[in-house]
This record gives sequence, C-alpha cells and structure tokens, in this order.
Amino acid sequence: MSLFLNMKRPFLFILILVTACNQPDNSEPAKADSTVIVTYDTIPEIRKTIQAVPVAEYSEPIKDELNDWKFAVSLQETKRTFHYTVHIQAKEVRITDSVTIPNFGMMPRPELHKGKEPMSCIIGFLDKNGVFKEYRKVSFQNDRLRITTLNTYYVGALKTKLN
Repeated sequence: MSLFLNMKRPFLFILILVTACNQPDNSEPAKADSTVIVTYDTIPEIRKTIQAVPVAEYSEPIKDELNDWKFAVSLQETKRTFHYTVHIQAKEVRITDSVTIPNFGMMPRPELHKGKEPMSCIIGFLDKNGVFKEYRKVSFQNDRLRITTLNTYYVGALKTKLN
C-alpha cells in the first residue's frame, strides 16, 4: 500500500498543475486605443466687433538723404477671430499679407517686436503664460522685402473616452 500512496502524490500534483494551466481566461479583452485629438472650441470663430485701429504696430525710419522713407509693419483685426491682416511698408513698397494665430483657448494677443537685425520685425503672440512666441519675421535687407516663418504651432487637447 505504501507504493500506491507514493505514486498517488506525483499523479495528484500533475493533475492539479494541468488543471490550473488550462483554466479559461476570464479577463476582459484589451480595449482599443480611444484617444481623440480635439482642438479648443471655447472662443468664437467670428468677431462681433473689429477694431478700426491696428492691434500692433512697428516702425523705424530708413536712412535716406532725399526721402522720408520708413520700414513699418502693422497688424489689423479681421472678421475671423484668429486671422489678422499684415500691412507692410518698405520705402515705396506697400504689401498686404495675412497671419493666423493659433487658438490656445483664449483670445489671441498678437505683438510685434524689433528683430535682431536692422529693418526687421518679429510677428508673434503671447501664450497663456504671457510669454512671447515668435511666429514670422519681416525684414527689409538690400532693398529686398522678405517674410520668413520662424516657428509653426499646433494646438490640441487629448481626450480619452470613458466607457
């Protein structure tokens, strides 16, 4: 009988091991990634009133013995909240361009700062912390007017669906 008891224990151990390994999986299946990118929509896309005066201006004289020329940049509001018209003057050249400020979930605050080089101006905006973010550079060098994009910005919010 002692031989029978000794053989029962390994058999019982193997039976428990096999039973434990073959249990059905009761865990839930892995959920698919449900992350969605949603941009801010708290500020209206259309302005109720448009200011008649520019929201930002920059100007510096162009040295010339005969003429009273200047290099000037100004930003004017448009009907669209985040869209501005840029008026540029350099000597007798006058052009118009546009710039779109990113929607940070607050009213845009565009600004113009003096560039590092003479006859240059940086178009930018203030973020939520009041930090100036450079966006475009307008410059007039060697009788050539240039508009250069310095940085690009993308704003979005990540939201996860709750089931």
